[in-house]
Amino acid sequence: MTGADTLSDFTPGRIKTETLAGLTVALALVPEAVAFAFVAGVHPLVGLYAAFIVGLITAVIGGRPGMISGATGALAVVMVALVAQHGVEYLFATVVLMGLLQLTAGALRLGKFIRLVPHPVMLGFVNGLAIVIFLAQLSQFQVPGTAVATGHGMSGGQWMSGWPLFLMLGLTALTMAIIWATPKVTKAIPAPLAGILIVALIVIIFGLDVPRVGDLASIEGGLPAFHIPVVPFTLETLEIILPYAVILAAIGLIESLLTLNLVGEMTGRRGGASQECIAQGTANVVTGFFGGMGGCAMIGQSMINVKSGGVTRLSAIAAALFLLVFILFASGLIEQIPLAALVGVMFMVVIGTFAWRSLMILRKIPITDAFVMILVTCVTVRYDLATAVVVGVIVSALAYAWNNARRIHISARDSVSVPGAKTYELDGPLFFGSTDGFSELFDPESDPDIVIVDFMRSRVVDQSALQAIEDLAAKYEAQGKTLRLRHLSRDCHQLLSRAGQLMIDSDDDPDYQVATDYSVRTGIFGVGH
Repeated sequence: MTGADTLSDFTPGRIKTETLAGLTVALALVPEAVAFAFVAGVHPLVGLYAAFIVGLITAVIGGRPGMISGATGALAVVMVALVAQHGVEYLFATVVLMGLLQLTAGALRLGKFIRLVPHPVMLGFVNGLAIVIFLAQLSQFQVPGTAVATGHGMSGGQWMSGWPLFLMLGLTALTMAIIWATPKVTKAIPAPLAGILIVALIVIIFGLDVPRVGDLASIEGGLPAFHIPVVPFTLETLEIILPYAVILAAIGLIESLLTLNLVGEMTGRRGGASQECIAQGTANVVTGFFGGMGGCAMIGQSMINVKSGGVTRLSAIAAALFLLVFILFASGLIEQIPLAALVGVMFMVVIGTFAWRSLMILRKIPITDAFVMILVTCVTVRYDLATAVVVGVIVSALAYAWNNARRIHISARDSVSVPGAKTYELDGPLFFGSTDGFSELFDPESDPDIVIVDFMRSRVVDQSALQAIEDLAAKYEAQGKTLRLRHLSRDCHQLLSRAGQLMIDSDDDPDYQVATDYSVRTGIFGVGH
């Protein structure tokens, strides 16, 4: 599926599809923005304003058309401690600083590093997120007004029972059935929107006593007003907000960039990571000055949008504008929507988001990849998405280093070009993880007076490798023998021969740029390869 990029592609049919997709997303945004505001300990309008401002700005200048951004739970659970200790004004200042950090990341083009996230981490991220979305909906099956906001969401509420629970489950199931059946009947209206409207009409016409959006909080309000955070402009304030801003900026960018990749796979688009960093930073700076709680990409709403046919910027812009219309003019109507309908929509998102095929391939992929996938899923559910991704990348990197460390081996033969000499042909990368194994492959005491190490099928990766080669040369020198290096980068030559004990045996050594900046006098190496 691809989206329209030029004005000529916006036919009346496309405009209708994009607009209806935006309306569907806006309806689903309302209860989540209110709930996340409760989690953060701020007024519901603070969450709604953030959803509108962040959603609008990222829709216009973001890196991926069709992606939805707004107030999220991953950020809210970090904000709650700051608000509880210092108040909402410090939150606004933190959001502004968070945006500035994200702008810096975009200007430095740090978004490209998201490509370092391995595929098992992506699968674990998607599965964990699906579980998180599912668990977040369970609070809607509690009696309204009995749940309280905690650092991990809404909890402590009294669960429904009897007829209210049966009715809630029935309406949720009905919504899911309508979403499943609608595409088989017509594609004139997004399936999630059809589910919401039909179930809402049933509830309103028959006067069913079920929880509605208005039971969470009133969403009525005015236009967001420009507001400079009322905090002392001192170093003490910076010391308070900086740690929170760094954490929020990191979580926001990681979640946004992973969502960008996921939406890109669905819409057939690539790139835009650095542009998305700039968009998220701009949005958070603005929302901090307009009384919003900040935000980032929302994978659940993005999935709703794309699957409803919204694959251009128009749908995301429409979602933000519809949300503003709800706040200004249609709060009374939106507050009548039953929560069961929105829960049904999110349950269908869960089913569509979870990578079911990952369960089928667990036994077919390397055990390390399977472990990383499960680990990321569990950490996502237990902590947050950013922590899970960082943990997954670290474990994957360590596993990669370990596997490469075991790859290095050597073959020895008599030298053809130098009579009486012995040649060791090294195979595998030489880096910090393989240096111990490298040193054990040689026998300085028994080797002849001239030993040649051929690096044709190896590569010197870091300073630890350079040091290992020097240490090996020192061992041969202690035995009164000569160690020669062949097919080694010229950038290593001066470093390795500074004590005069090494000889360069080949005139055609490649220029690998192993070390581009070093100090022979101090022994400090700057590795560039």
